[in-house]
Amino acid sequence: MFTLARSRVRTAALALATVAALTFGTTATNATTGAAAAPGPAPAKKGPTSVAYVEVNDNSMLNVGKYTLANGGGNVFDVAVIFAANINYDTNTKAAYLHFNENVQRVLDNAATEIRPLQAKGIKVVLSVLGNHQGAGFANFPSQQAASAFAKQLSGAVTKYGLDGIDFDDEYAEYGKNGTGQPNSSSFVHLVTALRADMPDKIISLYNIGPAASRLSYGGVDVSAEFDYAWNPYYGTWQVPRIALPKSKLSPAAVEIGRTSRSTAASLARRTVREGYGVYLTYNLNGADRSADVSAFTRELYGSDATYTP
Repeated sequence: MFTLARSRVRTAALALATVAALTFGTTATNATTGAAAAPGPAPAKKGPTSVAYVEVNDNSMLNVGKYTLANGGGNVFDVAVIFAANINYDTNTKAAYLHFNENVQRVLDNAATEIRPLQAKGIKVVLSVLGNHQGAGFANFPSQQAASAFAKQLSGAVTKYGLDGIDFDDEYAEYGKNGTGQPNSSSFVHLVTALRADMPDKIISLYNIGPAASRLSYGGVDVSAEFDYAWNPYYGTWQVPRIALPKSKLSPAAVEIGRTSRSTAASLARRTVREGYGVYLTYNLNGADRSADVSAFTRELYGSDATYTP
C-alpha cells in the first residue's frame, strides 16, 4: 500500500511513499521529542502572515527557517506546514485512522531537530492531513462519534509531537471506495467542532478544496469561525476562499516556489496588500537557495528582499 505524499494536480506530480500506521490517545506523550518549545519571539515584521508548505518526502522542514528579511531580520515565513499525513481507512474495523508515511514519521520522531528549531524562531509548525485513495475523508464520517474519534487522533498527534495545529486538505479521498459513504452534511462540522474543543488554542487551517470545504454548516452550527486560516488551493492564481472569515485570515494568493513566475508572485503579493488580505500562501519550498523567488513577494509584502542562510 502506498501513501500519497503530495499531489497538487494543478501544479505538481504525485509523490508516493511507504506508510507506517500510528494511532494516538488523547493524553499521549513522548519523552524523546518532549512538549512543544516555549513560543519564540514574534517575527520582527509587519504585514501578511506567510505560509510555507514543505514536501517532507523530498525536503527538510528546516528550510523554512533559513529565510529572513534583509531589512530588519525577521522571519520571512510565519507558518510551516508538514506535508502530509493521511486519513486512511481500516476495512476490518470500518474506521478512519491517522497514518504517517516513513518521511512524515521521521520528521515527527525527530521533532527536537526538525520542528523545535523553527518554533524557537517563532515559526508555527502545522501538520497537514490529506486523503489517500482509500475512501476515508473528512466529509464522510458516518456519525458524530466517528468524527470525534478521529479528532482525538489529530489532537493526540499535536500533543505528542508538540505541534502548533492541523491543516485540512480534502483531496484524494475517493469517497465511496472500500464501501465507504459519500460526503454528507454533518461529517466535517462534527470533526472541526470536536477538534476545536480538543485543542482550543491551536491552529486549524483549511486548504479550500474538496467536499469538506463546501460543507461547513449543519444543524444550525457553522464552523467557519473555528478556522484560523483558509487559503486558495490553485497555485499561480487569485481566488478568495468562500468561507466566512475576515480578510486577515484569508489567502486568495497561492504560489508554488520555483514554478510560479516571479512576476506573478509579485503581482499576487501586491494585490494581497492592496486589497487588505492577511495571509500569503506558498508551496514546495525546497533546499535550494530560493531567495530570488522569495524576494519577489517579500518586497511587495514587507518592503524587503529575502536573505537565505544555509
